[in-house]
Amino acid sequence: MNSIKQKFDLTGKVAIVTGSSKGIGLSIARGLAENGAKLVISSRNQEAVDAVAAEFNEAGFDAIGIACHIGDAEQREALLAKTVEKYGRIDILVNNAAINPFYGPIESAEEEVFDKIMNVNVKAPWLLSNLVQPFMKENGSGSIINISSVEGIHPGFRLGLYSMTKSALIMLTKNQAKEWGRYGIRSNVVCPGLIKTKFSQSLWSNDKLVEGYNQTVPLKRMAEPDEMAGIVMLLASDAGSYMTGGVYAADGGYLISG
Repeated sequence: MNSIKQKFDLTGKVAIVTGSSKGIGLSIARGLAENGAKLVISSRNQEAVDAVAAEFNEAGFDAIGIACHIGDAEQREALLAKTVEKYGRIDILVNNAAINPFYGPIESAEEEVFDKIMNVNVKAPWLLSNLVQPFMKENGSGSIINISSVEGIHPGFRLGLYSMTKSALIMLTKNQAKEWGRYGIRSNVVCPGLIKTKFSQSLWSNDKLVEGYNQTVPLKRMAEPDEMAGIVMLLASDAGSYMTGGVYAADGGYLISG
């Protein structure tokens, strides 16, 4: 009888996680590594990714740090080339890196800010996935996990541009799943709620906002970064082998709180 628990095992798989030197990305990378995957730790800063990779290797995992500004075409291509040079394959891509440079009404944002946020949050995951696709296609399998947000489903206040990008990422995921399923490639999207990371500090450092959020969501609290790793481990592994094109919220019930 085949073990269901064994399906979570990622031994021999190679995973790239963007924006993985801290926050959600770091927790996701650690979860995948704990399940046996070889990890490519990536963010803009080489020192930061080297520090995380060293920590992983000391813990008995197999990891390498490759700096990459995902908005830069040459750096994206170098990320793929170095990954394949080191590990020879790519099985899992987690598009986690994102920016939110603007907080305010949509009509007061500058065009340059719109271009910047679309470039990093939508265009880069699209192009990075396209670069990874031939390797997954050759393997006859692969898992792409895009990290969106509940903001991509239900608009909050003053996060309009960010919400637009996260909504676009959801539709990118569905199209990847529809077009690439024939190659054995699965694509799913995770929509976190409010998480206590440096990225969202401007939100959770606002006591009034947090109090309102905690009163609204059924679980009555913000999430910790580690609470996003489990769903990604499922989607990355054979335990989630029939899951593709799915939109999965991990939001404490935010989307059902009227």
